[in-house]
Amino acid sequence: MADSYVARSELTKEPTSMMRQYLEVRAQYEGYILFYRLGDFYECFFEDAVTVSKEEDLTLTGRDCGLDKRAAMCGVPFHHADEYIGRLVAKGYKVAICEQTEDPKKATGLVKREVIRVVTPGTVTDAGLLTENKNNYLAALAVGEGGIGLGFADISTGEISVTQIAGEGIVSRVERELSVYRPSELILNVARSECKEISAFANERFHTLINDEVRGLFSYADAVKTLPAAFGDEAKKLTTPEMMMATGALLAYVKETQKTDIAFVRDLNVYGEGQYLDMDINTRRNLELTETMRNKEKAGSLLGVLDRTKTAMGGRLLYTWVTKPLLDPGQITHRQGAVGELVKNRDLREELTENLTSFLDIERLTAKAVYGTANAKDLRAIYLSIVRLPAIRALLADVKSESLARLRDSLDPLTDIADVLGRAIVENPPYTVREGGMIADGYNADVDYYRDIRSHGREIMESIAEREREETGIRTLKVDYNKVFGYYIEISKSLADKVPDRYIRKQTLVNCERYITQELKEMETTIFSADEKLCELEFSIFGELRALITENSERIRTSGAAVAELDVFRSLAEVASKNNYVCPEVDISTDLVIKDGRHPVVEKFVKDTYFVPNDTTLDTGANRVMIITGPNMAGKSTYMRQVALITVMTQIGSFVPAREARIGIVDKVFTRVGASDDLASGQSTFMLEMTEVAAILKHATRR
Repeated sequence: MADSYVARSELTKEPTSMMRQYLEVRAQYEGYILFYRLGDFYECFFEDAVTVSKEEDLTLTGRDCGLDKRAAMCGVPFHHADEYIGRLVAKGYKVAICEQTEDPKKATGLVKREVIRVVTPGTVTDAGLLTENKNNYLAALAVGEGGIGLGFADISTGEISVTQIAGEGIVSRVERELSVYRPSELILNVARSECKEISAFANERFHTLINDEVRGLFSYADAVKTLPAAFGDEAKKLTTPEMMMATGALLAYVKETQKTDIAFVRDLNVYGEGQYLDMDINTRRNLELTETMRNKEKAGSLLGVLDRTKTAMGGRLLYTWVTKPLLDPGQITHRQGAVGELVKNRDLREELTENLTSFLDIERLTAKAVYGTANAKDLRAIYLSIVRLPAIRALLADVKSESLARLRDSLDPLTDIADVLGRAIVENPPYTVREGGMIADGYNADVDYYRDIRSHGREIMESIAEREREETGIRTLKVDYNKVFGYYIEISKSLADKVPDRYIRKQTLVNCERYITQELKEMETTIFSADEKLCELEFSIFGELRALITENSERIRTSGAAVAELDVFRSLAEVASKNNYVCPEVDISTDLVIKDGRHPVVEKFVKDTYFVPNDTTLDTGANRVMIITGPNMAGKSTYMRQVALITVMTQIGSFVPAREARIGIVDKVFTRVGASDDLASGQSTFMLEMTEVAAILKHATRR
C-alpha cells in the first residue's frame, strides 16, 4: 500500500458510515476484488484500488474515510464495468460486485447495498467476456476412497459432464480429461498440497485457477438432497460418492457465485473413459488438433480446416467433436449420413448457410437471462435469432438422414416467444435497463400513456386550457408555468367575476389573477413524474420478459443445440465438398486402409505444389508395423500425422481427404514426435524418448 494512503489493517478509528458499510461487505469477500457501486461508478478502495489501478492502468486517487490518511480509491463507469471485470478475471482475479439494492432517491440514510454476484474465471456468463467458439469450463475434483470424481460445467451454456476415474495411473488419466476440457477454474475437495501434481498440471498447461477454499461445498449429504431436485431421475446416473460430490459442488459453487440456483442446465452427461478416442495432451498438441504448436492459433490446425461454422454455438460444438472423437460405429455413421446428404444437396446447404449467418448465440444469451444479467439488447438478439427457426425447420422438411430428421423434429419454432419479444422490445434498445427506452410503442397501454404525457406535456396543458375557455367563456384564459407555482391558469382582473368556484387563487398581480384547479395539479404531478414512472414501468415489463426467457430456457436451449449440430453438419459438408473428401467406411475390425490419402492441413498450405497422395495399410496380420525412413524434411512426420488425422476425422463423423478409406475403430492414439534434453530433470533426449515409448507400450491396446 502506498505510504500516502491508509491500509485496511491500519483502521483504528471509527470510519465514515459509507466506509463502514464498505468494510462490512468487504470482510465477507476476502480473496476477492470488491466493485462497490457509488452512483454511476463502481469504486475500489484500499488494496483493491492499488491492484486494479495497476492492472487496468487507472489513476489512483484517495477518498476521505474519517481518518488522518485517505483510503486509496479508483473507479470505473458502471456501464463499462464488464470490460474491466473481464480483464481482471482473465488474469486470475476473482471479483465481487456490490450493487445498490434500493433507489437512492427513495433511500432514507445510507443506500442499501449487497453483493449480487461473484465473477471468477469459471463462472463468467457474459458472452462479451468469453471466447465465442470455445466453452468456458468450471471443473470440480472430488477425491474419495473409490477414486476421483471429475465434473465439468459451462454455466454460460448449461453443459455439465461428469466422470469417475479409479485404478492404476489415476493422475495421468485425470490429466487427460483436463486436457480435453481445459478448465479455467478448478475447485478441489482437498488442499492444493494434497493434489499437487494435478494442480500444477492444470495451472501450468492451461492457466487454470486452482481453488481449494470451497471444500465445504463438497458435501455428500447435501448432494444426496440437491441432485435429485436438480436433475430428477437423471441423478441416478451418478453412481459413486465422488461423482455426486463433484456434481453437487459445481451446483453449490454456481449458486454461491451467481446468487441463484443453476436453473440453466442440460441433461446430465455422465460418461466413461471408454466412450471417446483417448489422446494425452502431448498427442493433442503434436497432431495440432485445435491449435498450432508454434503460434497457438487455430489457423493451421485441423479445426482451422474443418471449421466453417456460422454460429458461435456450432463453433463450440465442432471444437468438442474434434477433441472427443467417437468410438461407436453407429453414432459415427449417423453423423456421416447427415454430412453426406448435405454434400449432395448443395441448394439445401446454401440455404442453411444463409439462415445461419448472423444467427446469434442464444445459448449464452439465454443463460444471461436466467442469471439475471441480460439487458434489452440481449433479448432483442434472442428475438432476431429465434424468429428464423420456422424457416430453418421448413428447409429440413424432406431430409432423409436420421440425424437431420432428428434435428428437424427437435427444432422448436418458438413462435410464441418470438411474437412477444418482437412486439415488446424496440429495434435498438439501450444498454441500461433502468432508464427506459426499451419497450416498443403499442406493446403496453400504460407505457404509451406515460410516454405520451412525457412527450406532449405542453400540448396536454393547452388542451386543458381550451376546455376551460369553452366552459368559462373566458377566451383570454391561458395556462402557463413557472418554477415557483408550477402550472397555473391566468385570467385578467377584468374577467375575475367569471371565475368558477372550483378555481383556487394562488397569486394576485397588477393586471391578472393566477389560479390552480385540482385537475391541473394532478396533471402537473403526472407530467413531472411521468419519466420516473415510465422507467419503473419499463423495468417491470422488462423483468417479465426476462422471466419469460427463463421459464422457456429449456425450449430455447434445445433449439439452440439443434442449430449448433446442424451448423456443424453443414460446415463438415461444405469442407468435404470444397476439398474433394470422401466418406470413409467404418467398422469394428482392426484394419486401417487409406488409398491416396492427403494431409488435411498441409494440402491447404502447399502453394504452387501438388500434394502427393499416398497409401496406408495397417492391420493385425502382416501389416502390424510400418517403418518410415528418409532424409530430413522428406515428409515422414507429415505422413504419420496424416494417418492419425484421417483417423480422427473419421471418428468425429467427417469425410476425409482420400480416394478411399476403411477405418477400424481406434480407441487410443499416441505420438512421439521430436525431443530435446530436459536439463531441469537431468534427462537426455534419448532417455526422454525411451520413457515416452515405454509409456506408449504400457498403455497401448489391441486397437
